[in-house]
Amino acid sequence: MKRLTALLLALVMLLGLAACGGPAASAGDTNQLVIWHDKEEAVIQALSDYLAQAVPDLEIVFEKKTSLTDSLKLVGNDPTAAPDLFIFAHDKIGVFAEMGILAPVADLLPEDALADYLPMTLSAATYQDTLYQLPLYFETLLFMYNRRYMQDDEAPATTGELLDYMERNTGRGRYGFVEQHSTAYYSVAWIHGFGGSIIDESGTPFPDGQAVRDALAYHLQFVSLMPGETEYSTVNTLFLEGKADATIGGPWMVPSAREAGIDLGIAPMPTVDGTGKPLAPYSGVQGIHVLKFAAEGKTESVKKLLAALTDPAIGTSLALASGCAPANSKCYDDPAVANDELVQSMRATAEIAVPMPNIPEMDVMWTVVGNLLTDVNLSGKDVDGSFDAALSKANELITAMR
Repeated sequence: MKRLTALLLALVMLLGLAACGGPAASAGDTNQLVIWHDKEEAVIQALSDYLAQAVPDLEIVFEKKTSLTDSLKLVGNDPTAAPDLFIFAHDKIGVFAEMGILAPVADLLPEDALADYLPMTLSAATYQDTLYQLPLYFETLLFMYNRRYMQDDEAPATTGELLDYMERNTGRGRYGFVEQHSTAYYSVAWIHGFGGSIIDESGTPFPDGQAVRDALAYHLQFVSLMPGETEYSTVNTLFLEGKADATIGGPWMVPSAREAGIDLGIAPMPTVDGTGKPLAPYSGVQGIHVLKFAAEGKTESVKKLLAALTDPAIGTSLALASGCAPANSKCYDDPAVANDELVQSMRATAEIAVPMPNIPEMDVMWTVVGNLLTDVNLSGKDVDGSFDAALSKANELITAMR
């Protein structure tokens, strides 16, 4: 009888745990936090080393996922299969917020924890007036040049100066300037330079159509002086092999440039002569997101982790480890960060950069804009006709999505 009673009692306890949310909410593992990511080793090592000192009572498990967004779409609502948190760029926040898997992070942070964060990073992390990401660092495209060919005083302040330089220095297998001119992520800087955009916050594609048309037509002058094939590998190879004097690229190009022995210069993005606006690239803000069930079942551990990550020390560590530009402005007071040309250039570019739209409709626009650029820049199709077709396609796809 006693044995039967003990078995029944054990069964009741197990059922009680299941009713409370199963493994993710059980008391035995609330100090363990699983974090998915897709970052390079230097970033995760810096985070691991820092957190081991900052929150020694938490067990932080980092798991790398090569298809992180696809995995979250499959298991984000399953606490037995999903992580507690994940580190990723801000541009998928809208998708995951609409899925209902994200927890707002503001209520999980200490009071005034965000007071020193760069406004651009907080704007990027916000969807429908709710902050869903704690920004850690950000990346932007930069104007880079090889000092062997382009001197510091030749770095163009305006697009007119850039075009003049290209005309004087392009030919016989060399290029004055190259970029991925038919890739949306890179070419959007030209659209922003004309006051246009790919999509607005309401999900309306090309809200200022004339600005987009003007940017495409103007940009063709530059495209004509670049190679027809301008995918990532071609542009990088031309610059790294010294066959292109300048390029627009991300910070991920810097280590390769230095390994190639290039005396690398970084300059502000040129200003469009006719508009007075700079070529404004997208910025990508990398940060930590909290799954809703973790915020509810492991509240104190999540709060402790997030509080530790608001300390400027982690931003400084990331900057020194991998050239990341910290989201916390206090990090730039550190002399080592203040003297890093790459990090400071990204911080300066953050003043003009436009955060990638984080609304779900943006998934459609990457393809639409890529096809538009291919039609205009590579196939020689009419700007107005190509734009009209792209706008029609964007509206069709967005309507179907909704």
